[in-house]
Amino acid sequence: MQRTKMVCKTMKDSKLYTSQSRLRDVIKENSSILMVMSRFGISLGFGNKSVKEICESQGVDMNTFLSVANFISHNKIDYVDVSLATLMDYLKRAHTYFLDYNLPTIRRRLIEAIDCSGTDDVAFLILRFYDEYVTEVNRHMTYENDTVFGYVEKLLQNHLDSNYTIDVFSNKHNHIGSKLNELKEIIISYYPGKENDRLNSVLFDIMSCEEDLTAHCLVEDKLFVPAVKLLEEELRTQDVDTQPSETDEPDNKQERAELSNREKEILCCVAKGLTNKEIANELYLSVYTVTTHRRNICNKLQIHTSAGLTIYAIVNKLINLQDVKIKDIKNE
Repeated sequence: MQRTKMVCKTMKDSKLYTSQSRLRDVIKENSSILMVMSRFGISLGFGNKSVKEICESQGVDMNTFLSVANFISHNKIDYVDVSLATLMDYLKRAHTYFLDYNLPTIRRRLIEAIDCSGTDDVAFLILRFYDEYVTEVNRHMTYENDTVFGYVEKLLQNHLDSNYTIDVFSNKHNHIGSKLNELKEIIISYYPGKENDRLNSVLFDIMSCEEDLTAHCLVEDKLFVPAVKLLEEELRTQDVDTQPSETDEPDNKQERAELSNREKEILCCVAKGLTNKEIANELYLSVYTVTTHRRNICNKLQIHTSAGLTIYAIVNKLINLQDVKIKDIKNE
């Protein structure tokens, strides 16, 4: 089993979980370890057993489990012995959890909490934004499953790729949990729901999912990527054969940049429901210039629909909700 030695930065000074720690005590200290257990395939009902006893009985690599558990808990980690294959399997299970269970469950609960009859414009924007977000998460994780993990699986078989390195992934890896913060903000600021218990409950679910996704991305950045880099270096020093592949970079992955004042003006016009021709007349520009600006705005924000751009404009206080023409967004 491929293992990697690496150094992790100290995040805070607290008790380090060890092989002799009782897992039930670890869970009491940090309930998020339950999700870590699930993604390692560790089942409940283990009584007072230690981490070592449980991992051995359930066929889980103990050092990798402790690495993730300590990292998630912000515990100090010095040198960690990680099984890259086990860590990659953990990440795959996390993807399955988000795509097949967590995000669909939040959508169902969101529909129950807001007015989706078609008469509530803000509810329409909220659900539309959420669906677009889930589509983005799906694309993000599918790329990782197919391209990134496929590349690492070849590394584990001692095959270097001449066309790809883990830096291609890490240099453009965006934390997909952050966009849920935008959804949270618009619900808190602009949706006066009548079903307060349901709405507050699903809002709590959204906030928990945001934290979980952020922690997941940090595990990829701080544990997975460094482990892959070390394996790449090991293979290079061994002078193994390098093979080209058809690995593709993720589509439309452009680093975010600040919008210019002109782009903000055009974004506000889009949110108001103006066509490209109307925006051109409003701002004394050519239609071609407006089209170019809109394309640049979409690339900078990685948002490609009017509904998503409208949400962005509202959340960032570029436009007031009453100025938004919802019917034009519905018909896009």
